[in-house]
Amino acid sequence: MRRETVDWAEVPAGVLRRGTPVEELAEVAARYADTGVPAQWYRKEAPRAEVSVPAFRIARTLVTAGQWTLFARSTGRPDPQGPSDHPVIGVSWAEATAYCDWLGRQLGGVEVRLPSEDEWERAARGDDAREFPWGSTYRTGLANLVDLGVGTTTPVGSFPDGASPFGVLDMAGNADEWTSTLYAPYSGAPADVSRTESWAFDPHVTRGGAYRHDRDLARCARRHGAYEQDLTAIGVGFRVAAPPTWDLV
Repeated sequence: MRRETVDWAEVPAGVLRRGTPVEELAEVAARYADTGVPAQWYRKEAPRAEVSVPAFRIARTLVTAGQWTLFARSTGRPDPQGPSDHPVIGVSWAEATAYCDWLGRQLGGVEVRLPSEDEWERAARGDDAREFPWGSTYRTGLANLVDLGVGTTTPVGSFPDGASPFGVLDMAGNADEWTSTLYAPYSGAPADVSRTESWAFDPHVTRGGAYRHDRDLARCARRHGAYEQDLTAIGVGFRVAAPPTWDLV
């Protein structure tokens, strides 16, 4: 069996302008009112905070069904559904973590893991407060979301013009992405933000949205979750992260 490889994007240490300012919440909710998303859902993005994020690496693309097949066959798991170059979906948080552990061993002992929520947003947003990975304006055709009309996943990396500032692909759409972060309100969040999301199937935050989601989930600040048990139907996948290359020298 061939040794697995990862196309890493290096994300330098920097300051993440995380989340959404409280004073902008009403405007954001109004801008996306046509999607039917309740205004309350945006409130868990607040307040805006500047967060120092250490350097790390993140996979340029989502884990594919082909990559998952190597893991599945070596660990006695069933093969995934879907084309080998599409993101694997329907993977639980625990299974995604198991893949990270396995991949780390394949790479010679690298500490492979799921990105934290702050790391994910840093990789998507870069050094500014852009709304989408590619900039400030939403444009159909830069991500596989419901407005594109595909109705299923697409090969990873199919939208290079939608890349983030660090060259990370599919950070909006295609598959909703697990992070390592358990949901909790941000420090200083509005008082009416839920302390827990008891209605979620899993307590970990997801980011980016899937092919079945609307453009509001393409926003870098948008916090999501696995709210249904059928993780294939809702399009949950993942990408991997690791320490920066220079930490390994």
